[in-house]
Amino acid sequence: MSRFTEQLAKTRNMGICAHVDAGKTTTTERFLYHTRSHGKHKIGDVDEGNTTTDFMVQEKERGITIQSACVDLTYRDHRINLIDTPGHIDFGIEVERSMRVLDGIVLVLCAKGGVQPQTRTVWRQANRYRVPRIIFVNKMDATGADFYRVVGQIEGELKAKPAVIELPIGNEREFRGVIDLLANKALIWDASDETGETFEVEEIPAELAEKAAAYRKTLVELVAEGDDALLERYLNDEEITAAELKAALRQATVQMRLVPVLCGSAFKNKAVQPLLDAVVDYLPSPLDVDAVRGTTPDGTATERRTSDEEPLCALAFKVANDPDHGNTVLTFVRVYSGVLKAGSHVYNSSKDGKERVSRLLKLQGASREEVDELRAGDIGACVGLKNTTTGDTLADEEKPILLEGITTTEPVISQAVEPKKRDDADKLANALAKLSLEDPSFRFGTDAESGQLIISGQGELHLEIKVDILKRTYGVEVSTGMPQVSYRETVRGKAPGVGKFVRQTGGHGMYGHAEIELEPLPKGTGFEFVDAITGGVIPREFIPSVEKGIREALQQGVLAGFPVVDVRATLVFGSYHDVDSSDQAFKVAGSMAFKDAFLKAQPVLLEPVMEVVVEVPEKFMGEVIGDISSRRGKVVSTDIENGTATVTAHVPLSALFGYATVLRGKTQGQGVPNIQFSHYEPVPRELSEEIISKARR
Repeated sequence: MSRFTEQLAKTRNMGICAHVDAGKTTTTERFLYHTRSHGKHKIGDVDEGNTTTDFMVQEKERGITIQSACVDLTYRDHRINLIDTPGHIDFGIEVERSMRVLDGIVLVLCAKGGVQPQTRTVWRQANRYRVPRIIFVNKMDATGADFYRVVGQIEGELKAKPAVIELPIGNEREFRGVIDLLANKALIWDASDETGETFEVEEIPAELAEKAAAYRKTLVELVAEGDDALLERYLNDEEITAAELKAALRQATVQMRLVPVLCGSAFKNKAVQPLLDAVVDYLPSPLDVDAVRGTTPDGTATERRTSDEEPLCALAFKVANDPDHGNTVLTFVRVYSGVLKAGSHVYNSSKDGKERVSRLLKLQGASREEVDELRAGDIGACVGLKNTTTGDTLADEEKPILLEGITTTEPVISQAVEPKKRDDADKLANALAKLSLEDPSFRFGTDAESGQLIISGQGELHLEIKVDILKRTYGVEVSTGMPQVSYRETVRGKAPGVGKFVRQTGGHGMYGHAEIELEPLPKGTGFEFVDAITGGVIPREFIPSVEKGIREALQQGVLAGFPVVDVRATLVFGSYHDVDSSDQAFKVAGSMAFKDAFLKAQPVLLEPVMEVVVEVPEKFMGEVIGDISSRRGKVVSTDIENGTATVTAHVPLSALFGYATVLRGKTQGQGVPNIQFSHYEPVPRELSEEIISKARR
């Protein structure tokens, strides 16, 4: 084994993900402390605002993670590149793009809350990118903690196969340690030692011996199922060592057949070291994952193995401005193959252009360390890239490859902004451009009718944070309008449309004639243009102009100026003039034909509908359901367990502004909603007419 291969085998590119307030950042902080990474000799606290990865002012004040942050650790001679991700749905793009470049994750669950809405979202993201995972059931010391209920939820709600490798010793305030089922030993922490440095290895308590034996038997059966040799030995009642079980469990985890489940209390620093051991023992190294697949410029499938001998292949997964260093633009990259060197030129396959990498950095939260190169399997940041954005591929120009990009979420809420000082208009525009470059789920633009500057994002908190960053980071104070819903338009029927643009101006005139058929497509399809022209009735060079005109009309909408989605436009007929026809004329004709067909094809206005999950004491459930119904909401499910009611509902976003405040008032401060986008659905006719009338005014 070469030195490089040996280093890669001891590398873990992993993330920590969870629902908000499950304890991700606290777990990261304990990892940093126990590995003594970056001179960390004091444990940071989210409530005190002194953690390594939550370094933004907004994060410190609110006690939540807003942006993903990278740190690297060394543990048991292994290098761990760790990304701490946000738990709030408004910042889901941070999880999405981190997941795209990770080899494994630790999913943190609250021992009381269990599987929560953002847990399911993270699980789907991990499934989409085929990322192996470990589950850490945190907050075992919290009132209402129930490890066995959470394990049941993992199997029932996430449809996973949990491989329970630890059982809790004690519960809630009595939680004091765990049973290591592989070693068949108890690990007990000293309650007086807040550092969690030391624990005693003891025999399993007698009252838990029978339960531990049953769970160990189940664990061995699960692990052996995927290894024929082990299964045969198990069936023959032969002894299987802990080392053999670990090796087989690692294989099953990498293959995503099993999910190891551990438990502990990150805040009380109990059972964090075994979690670190599990990261090393079970999560994959870059050598364990499949070769990254992409295409060559001509569309041929190709791949790159994790090796520095292969041509360069890297993915830019995040772009950030660094306000502490002159707003330097940092481009975060995962290197899949080859070596990326400081001072070198690279080829951006996505933009078909060359870029120069002036410097390379390893980031530790807010601090930085300059390095000469990033090798296959590394995660770091480039300084100097001018045109590279999130999802772009960096490659060797002689052997280019284009990787799949990163999925971004369309905004569902908008807000008008204007600078409080007229002289800050240019400054505001520049700041918004930087924010949208950093965060692809945040958009801005000018309303064609009113001339107002509009910002759009994933929720009220998302926009609130952006406005605060404008003030504190870029020195631009803005006035804001009321948040507005980002509606969409579509059609329910099929209809023809004619666009004929004829203008005489004395010299050459303008002539373009296009006829289309417009029809609906399934939800989420987007837009499809079909060229069905025969006989040359429209010259080939003018057909792209017709499509361009339709696409521009899609963005401006027809009913109320909202974007049109999920339609197919088929160009079926037209005519041209030898002298007067032009690209511009056919572009206008295409737009006219689309608008004509749209109004005849049963147009409808769509509104974003949110999934709302509320957990409250059971006595408030009726109040919560009644309020949801008054907001045009539909209750999807209700569940009552241990005196806590969970209400899941679908509610139009337009009815949810200020909901969190109202809910707290109705539940004596005990109700907190989790709100995330679910789907679009038609607006009721009477409301639709009101919205269209208002938009046109």
